[in-house]
Amino acid sequence: MLKFPTFKTIDASLPLHWSSSLQLASKSLPITAQISSFAGLTLRRRSYTTIAVAMGDDSGMDAVQRRLMFDDECILVDENDNVVGHDTKYNCHLMEKIEKENLLHRAFSVFLFNSKYELLLQQRSATKVTFPLVWTNTCCSHPLYRESELIAENTLGVRNAAQRKLLDELGIPAEHVPVDEFTPLGRMLYKAPSDGKWGEHELDYLLFMVRDVAVNPNPDEVADIKYVNQEELKELLRKADAGEEGLKLSPWFRLVVDNFLFKWWDHVQKGTLNEAIDMKTIHKLI
Repeated sequence: MLKFPTFKTIDASLPLHWSSSLQLASKSLPITAQISSFAGLTLRRRSYTTIAVAMGDDSGMDAVQRRLMFDDECILVDENDNVVGHDTKYNCHLMEKIEKENLLHRAFSVFLFNSKYELLLQQRSATKVTFPLVWTNTCCSHPLYRESELIAENTLGVRNAAQRKLLDELGIPAEHVPVDEFTPLGRMLYKAPSDGKWGEHELDYLLFMVRDVAVNPNPDEVADIKYVNQEELKELLRKADAGEEGLKLSPWFRLVVDNFLFKWWDHVQKGTLNEAIDMKTIHKLI
């Protein structure tokens, strides 16, 4: 019989949709699989026993990232982007579970341009669990398993999540990035290991917007930012390929750059972005 660690306390800020059978007193886990109904969906909850083990194994994790890894629940989907369940951000980024259980979660990548058609990039903070200190597009994260971010109509759930994370990561006020001004251009499916333990397996929504915004980066999430034009981005790509200055790019950003970005950027500058929209295709870039 497997034995699980016993906790004297547990964070009282657990998501409200956790089963009420989870006891907050000193009792042993595991927490068994539950059946959850949410936003009209009936889904099988995955076991949270991994959390019990992990909380003892990752004591060196930054406190902010630790909270996000265990409190945030990602939306699990199949390769056709149908919702099939939900699981913690922690579990969704463990390569062992990605490989053994084929965990695939919904994500988004925002590409925010200013009125000069320069793209805002960010360097991920050193404390990020996956891909620390790499340069990437404006904002990359996940819609969470909550009603407002599960709305499928007009990709509203994903756009709500993007607005939330632009504030969380970059301090961009919600009124500067109205949800109805995001243009979803396409979706891609990819898998990318970060190190021996962590990685990504995402069905990623690619969202564009042209707005001049106020930016106040959150140091827990972002180490640096910069606006670049097309030529400046090409120079960053050259440096990353040459290994100069220790510069690295996130794998999802590189996939977008290599497959879509420059032709879409041209549409941004011409004011013809709607001509590039293709939300029917899921580009499998594994």
